[in-house]
Amino acid sequence: MKTLPDRWAPRDPDDDSPRLECGVFGVFGVDEASAITALGLHALQHRGQEACGIASFDGHGFHTERHMGYVGDAFAGSDLVERLPGHSAIGHTRYSTAGGSFIRNVQPMFADLDSGGVAIAHNGNLTNFLTLRQQLVGEGRIFQSTSDSEVILHLIARSTRSRMVDRFIDALSQIEGGYALVAMTNKKLIGVRDPLGIRPLVLGDLDGRAVLASETCALDMIGARFIRDIEHGEMVVIDEGGIESLRPFPASRARPCIFEYVYFARPDSVVNGRSVYEVRKRMGRKLAMESHVPVDVVVPVPDSGVPAALGYAQETGVPFEMGIIRNHYVGRTFIQPTQGARELGVRMKLSPNRSVLAGKKVMLIDDSIVRGTNSVRVVRMVREAGAAEVHLRSASPPIKWPDFYGIDMPDREKLLAANNSVEEIAKILDVDSMGYLSVEGLYWAMNAAPRNAADPQFTDHYFTGDYPTRLLDREIAEGRNDAAERQLSFLVDA
Repeated sequence: MKTLPDRWAPRDPDDDSPRLECGVFGVFGVDEASAITALGLHALQHRGQEACGIASFDGHGFHTERHMGYVGDAFAGSDLVERLPGHSAIGHTRYSTAGGSFIRNVQPMFADLDSGGVAIAHNGNLTNFLTLRQQLVGEGRIFQSTSDSEVILHLIARSTRSRMVDRFIDALSQIEGGYALVAMTNKKLIGVRDPLGIRPLVLGDLDGRAVLASETCALDMIGARFIRDIEHGEMVVIDEGGIESLRPFPASRARPCIFEYVYFARPDSVVNGRSVYEVRKRMGRKLAMESHVPVDVVVPVPDSGVPAALGYAQETGVPFEMGIIRNHYVGRTFIQPTQGARELGVRMKLSPNRSVLAGKKVMLIDDSIVRGTNSVRVVRMVREAGAAEVHLRSASPPIKWPDFYGIDMPDREKLLAANNSVEEIAKILDVDSMGYLSVEGLYWAMNAAPRNAADPQFTDHYFTGDYPTRLLDREIAEGRNDAAERQLSFLVDA
């Protein structure tokens, strides 16, 4: 049996940030739907910067465009509505996890079925993707991509149900993992959230017409009104008759992804009823309560560390200062061939504010620390700017376990906190002290009850190792699922 293929796309060695797979957006029954979708994707650009796509329907046929790169570059120009006409559209921003960074993996994906066309945009990862793909290939199905999203299309096509909605339900009953998806047919816009609600999806209203989006910030961008979150395990079917809510999955307790609040969601979004900005400030407050040391200034690692640093400064009374300035005009960092060139690449994005740092005892606040490569360079930069002491705090607990639900997080042996004590990490990063928010502190910041180990309220395996679903593909690769291994003689190279 082959080993599990590398499902993570090559990444910049200087970029230590976690990456989320994508953002999704859909709108039904509005004029210039593709232009509205492009605006919505602008607001979701932080959820994926590798590629983007839009599919529209004009009452007669489907129109699709898929591009590598940013939304603003791909869908600029006054002819967008002419290129993608129609009153309904869905869109996608992508950072690859399952499958590589190729145009054939860019979404939305489209297929012509016997019952009509269907386009689909998917956020998340299927943890039984390779198993399903091999079964489908064995049946003679031909794949055009290496993305797990295409599996969903094939399952829909294979279904013997008569109604398109029932074919969707049939397909969804076979997949596992964390996902939120939007789909468009000739007559309907469909939104689905996984049974545990791991990945987010919201419903909005734009002048009486329905909008679906990964985050509320996309609704704000187009002037739509937030209605509610799509609930865990819910399917909404939108057509000219209105909005129908279906519950195709067995009842279960919600376990939304807690990392949306730590890093992924935009701070101006509201996720599952909680303001991301306020939660991040509370993370900083609790971090100060748990591990403060005397310092002169609190400095965020921009930009995602800013709210937590504000909360930390407010709790301690220590001045908050922008001691590191981010250059927002730098796009994706080049993967440089030499160490010296890579160091210069980091300085293209972040620059020290020497007037704030020189001679000061500095408390650096970052949202999270994954491998530590970026932290090493930031600390060195602050020391070279003349800081007398450098202390580092992570506004999330130590990340010790990888993710399999749509987040690009390295294997466990590459996670800094999985292989080193806090004291060892302080030495590796060359800081005077190191500290992390506790898991209990993170739940406090969420205004949640203390973590129930027997039935956790959130998907928090990054910190606890408590995965909310089985990981079938991983179990097969590691030889832990003998029955499944007998059914799957080898894994498809994704």
